[in-house]
Amino acid sequence: MQAQRDDRVALALGAGGARGLAQIGVIEAIQARGLEIAAVAGSSSGALVGGVFAAGKLAEFRESIEALDRGAFLRLLSDPALGEGGLFHGHRLVAAMRAVVGDPDIETLPIPFIAVAVDLMRQREVWLRGGPLWQALRASFAIPGLFTPALVHGRELVDGGLLAPLPITATRLSDAHRLIAVDMHGWPERPSGALPDERVDEDDGHGLAAWIERRVHRHWPEHGENAIGLTEVMARSLDTMQAQIARVQLALDPPEVVIRIPRDACLFYEFWRAKELVEIGRKEAEKALDAAGY
Repeated sequence: MQAQRDDRVALALGAGGARGLAQIGVIEAIQARGLEIAAVAGSSSGALVGGVFAAGKLAEFRESIEALDRGAFLRLLSDPALGEGGLFHGHRLVAAMRAVVGDPDIETLPIPFIAVAVDLMRQREVWLRGGPLWQALRASFAIPGLFTPALVHGRELVDGGLLAPLPITATRLSDAHRLIAVDMHGWPERPSGALPDERVDEDDGHGLAAWIERRVHRHWPEHGENAIGLTEVMARSLDTMQAQIARVQLALDPPEVVIRIPRDACLFYEFWRAKELVEIGRKEAEKALDAAGY
């Protein structure tokens, strides 16, 4: 049955590196069905997309990220931090996105929003529901090993995907009628071929791993030989862990609708493929919403 235009849904946006950009297309597809997104919770790149949407700046953000090519993205990672808890600080990256979106406080957003991060010392989830938006987003996407932890109220916070790659529980604060969850670890589109983390970089020495190796070797010659191995192991490990936790979360607290993004949609760092990823998200959302009768 076609959903009524006053149906309210809560949205749980998952962690998945660059695949998270597909959730822009998911949101657009949901809104095209006349559904009102009444609350959003997100982890990692899901928090990034969800926070931008809650701030009412998704269209501007999409335009900006789709205009970003590989070179422009890599130039934003020009604040090395090896020896300080990560490879990069992420200041330039956050500044570029803040220039497009602004930096409101979360409690002033037109749509209730929760960014999920992880407290390393206490080993627990942290729900960021107030304070500067970009402080919360920076904490939620602080991928261990890649970005330095974010210091929020005296706590060192890292990527929410470590414990809540699909933050279903955080959405239960909403009084929305239904929950739509976006799982970033769907079955690959090419199950007989190589998965992204097994694929040779098409640009042969111009991908993020090779770029990291060159920068690390430039600043810290004694560490340069290990950079590519670090990047690959980190990506594989996080993706495997997040996929398993997400399966458990879905089994324990099943949402009304699950939209699954193929896990081979892109490599975890290919943010310059935004336009393609948005279309993947829209396509997968439309299939899931059709199946659910929306």
